[in-house]
Amino acid sequence: MTDIQAWLGRQEELRDILQLQPARFMQATLDRDPDLLDGDILPPLRHWLYFLQAHPTSQLGRDSHPKKGGFLPPVALPRRMWAGGRFEFHLPLRLGQPARKVSTITDIVQKDGRSGKLCFVTVRHEIFDGDRLALTEDHDIVYREDPSPDAPPPVLRPAPDGADVSEEVVPSEVMLFRYSALTFNGHRIHYDVDYARRVEGYDGLVFHGPLTATLLIDLAHRHTGRTPRSFAFRGLAPIAGMAPFRIEGRAEGDGFELWAKRADGALAMSARVEFAG
Repeated sequence: MTDIQAWLGRQEELRDILQLQPARFMQATLDRDPDLLDGDILPPLRHWLYFLQAHPTSQLGRDSHPKKGGFLPPVALPRRMWAGGRFEFHLPLRLGQPARKVSTITDIVQKDGRSGKLCFVTVRHEIFDGDRLALTEDHDIVYREDPSPDAPPPVLRPAPDGADVSEEVVPSEVMLFRYSALTFNGHRIHYDVDYARRVEGYDGLVFHGPLTATLLIDLAHRHTGRTPRSFAFRGLAPIAGMAPFRIEGRAEGDGFELWAKRADGALAMSARVEFAG
């Protein structure tokens, strides 16, 4: 049996150029003005469009994620998803410039939850502009068992009231396809509705967690016009199917509390952004 703790401390380094087209295509996907230029600041969380790895199709698993056992540990549990993340924005990243990402596995925790066995893996990503650290991201990944018909229903938390700003998001198959393509994400839950329902137990196609996080930080940035200093988000319940949902937030202290509210009123994601002085 493989000791997955042996993966602690593993590192990989990737280099890329922050080319203009992916950022423009992302703006278009979100119905934003795509008129970005080389030298402009890369909008928050768009770094996910870069440093992508081209795994051959033959090396993908049943869910179309890369097969386990490369940089990430070979966790035996079959389902993988984003659990959350924390970010520190040190310096702006600019379009058209080369950048470097160093990733380190910093934590591996196995536990039993209400739905069965879980494994949490945390990866720290540090993105450099030359020798200067521009962005630190702690990325939490959760692995879990396949859904069981005997499992208790998930406990859903209601979304908060009292939003200062609220916007409706209308998912579509095209939006999910575009984001999957822009991030070279083959996970079938985002485009194969039969797989999403029959194998992973969702109610329909799943809205990407990082896309929800991007919409939330964009909401705060557009509402305040301020530059984020830090951001954290946590996924609490999946957004599945094409029903509209809401992204909302309110000012608290020197930041913004943010959340995504499903059509049934459940809290899908919570987040907080702190602004630079």
